[in-house]
Amino acid sequence: MDLNQLREERQTWLTWKNIVPFQDAIKALPEFEDITVSLGDVVSIDIPNLTQEQADQIKQTALLMKPWRKGPFRINELFIDTEWQSQIKYNLLEPYFDLEGKVVGDIGCNNGYYLFRMQSQNPKKLIGFDPSAIYYSQFQFINHFVKSDIVYEMLGVEHVEFYEHKFDVLFCLGVLYHRSDPVAMLKSLYKGLEKGGELILDTFMIDGEEEVALTPAGKYSKIPNIYFVPTIPALKNWCHRAGFECVEVLETKVTDLNEQRKTDWIDTQSLEDFLDPNDPNKTVEGYPAPKRVYIKAKKSL
Repeated sequence: MDLNQLREERQTWLTWKNIVPFQDAIKALPEFEDITVSLGDVVSIDIPNLTQEQADQIKQTALLMKPWRKGPFRINELFIDTEWQSQIKYNLLEPYFDLEGKVVGDIGCNNGYYLFRMQSQNPKKLIGFDPSAIYYSQFQFINHFVKSDIVYEMLGVEHVEFYEHKFDVLFCLGVLYHRSDPVAMLKSLYKGLEKGGELILDTFMIDGEEEVALTPAGKYSKIPNIYFVPTIPALKNWCHRAGFECVEVLETKVTDLNEQRKTDWIDTQSLEDFLDPNDPNKTVEGYPAPKRVYIKAKKSL
């Protein structure tokens, strides 16, 4: 697979008429010196001597790029209150990984919130994969101030096994249920790892001890491209079939209205609209409400 040709093709996505305004706005941003960046729950950027005109320009650029799904971010007084309070997931997972000196990939990285947070662990290299020109533009906007060495590839999970090098750690958060062949996806991730490498993954789950998966007839939680929602035993079987020998369940968590909610930064529906108004334990379609399982799967040495 010629990834360089793919990269060239996908750079043309930045010339699409709905993306050009984002790119033009980013290019028009002034350069700043002596910026302070804090990588806590909120990725915070403090710009000294910011004028009101510059603050307004930054705000209008950020508003132009809605919807903002992952975050939150702050640039001086501007708070980008994203749909997901992504610090909840990151803080849940952080005790289970060590990235120092490692080559790390984040599959489905969105605007790079997790990658920005991961810098605090001093990895050797951070690479994000997401075939979205909108999310890439959001990453460019934040990175204009952060000036990180993060590499953002507008590629998908299917390209990981063909990447120029292997990874010590791969994150794949909230992607598996979007794939019609989850075992094939897990195999691609397995092939992308170094020997002894680790995969940190989360996906929707249903309760049960049987090795089965829910297959929604149409939408699940108003999401059309959800193919399989497994029990934990079924998910473990998928991982083993993909080649992983050790699969550890880290946590399970019901998605609640604190973690995912509608804000002024998305202008679309959110979790409260996806649940049965008479029974929050069910989706509007009558399926079990969204619950996630977080796992660590290791590739043998």
